[in-house]
Amino acid sequence: MRYDRPQFFHVMQYAQSADRDVVDMVSGNPDWEPPAALRSGLREYADADPDAFQYPPSEGLLDLREEIAARRNVDADRVVVTNGTGEANYLAMAAALDRDAGSEVLLTDPVYPYYPGKAELLDAEPTLVATERDGSLDPARFREAAGEETSLILVNTPNNPTGAVYSRESLRALADLAAEVDATLVVDEVYDHFDFTGEFESALTLDSDRVVVTTGYSKSMAITGFRVGYVVLPDHLVDTAKTRHMLVNVATSRPPQVAVLEALRETDADYYADVRAMLRERVETFTDALDAAGAEYTTPAGAFYVLARFDDFSGTMANAKRLIDEAGVAGMPGETFGSARDEWLRFALVTPRVDEAAGRLADYFG
Repeated sequence: MRYDRPQFFHVMQYAQSADRDVVDMVSGNPDWEPPAALRSGLREYADADPDAFQYPPSEGLLDLREEIAARRNVDADRVVVTNGTGEANYLAMAAALDRDAGSEVLLTDPVYPYYPGKAELLDAEPTLVATERDGSLDPARFREAAGEETSLILVNTPNNPTGAVYSRESLRALADLAAEVDATLVVDEVYDHFDFTGEFESALTLDSDRVVVTTGYSKSMAITGFRVGYVVLPDHLVDTAKTRHMLVNVATSRPPQVAVLEALRETDADYYADVRAMLRERVETFTDALDAAGAEYTTPAGAFYVLARFDDFSGTMANAKRLIDEAGVAGMPGETFGSARDEWLRFALVTPRVDEAAGRLADYFG
């Protein structure tokens, strides 16, 4: 699998140029309101003194890093605030690969395609390890795939695109495997607020110097345009990550950090619970329509994506475009996410038009 161009944008642009109305279910751009405190934080920042408009500390505002550290029960020195979770993943992967412990990256199949794309940018070799039918992972398969060149294992939970939430026991097994083969385990937890099971546990609870956790606020606060993420690193990887972050970005933008800090301090748990309740309703509406269409599908335990397989309609780019043209629904082709779900299509339930999209699919395939 090679990820040579941004396929997400390709599909979105195709949908935008269509000659008909299209419900966009391609990318994970939340459609709901961000926390109210986020807006007030931005307003207050606009009236700040001129020195607040200058470079922030490269590793992130100290108050924000301390707030994160207190919530994650780690030392603030281990936290680097990044330009979204995307950069957090890049820094984590680079830090792991810079150890010269090998050039192989183990990833799940299906996989969020930016992971193998980043691996290739870092001159590493991605190896995909198939997950179970329900999206859960079997550590034994990773053990079988690991070898002398394995220097990085990267997983995402709750998972995009399967919606699986990995057990703490599975993550512990992967961390133990990382220690055995001199590798680093990177766990992307950007969807941690969208766990519908109540069973999600952060990999930081493993308390292992082989574990790096990445996440951010793009999804949880519905602010994909703000680009505020962070990475929590073991002590021995902090300096190399900070250096790369400074050389590539100098620093992360100050205004979004200030706004996120205000939102963290002032937003209660009800905000996130209300969003989860809304997403559960959307999942039910959408999967009911898939039943009517005779489709096989995944019911997400977390995140906000549904994978669906329709008879005689494989998950190719050509069929994704055909669905746009003929049904007016835009989803991502399963082949984009590896080989394990290349007969499937992925739909992001981040649109208020889920009911409408569901009806169109039921009519088209029913």
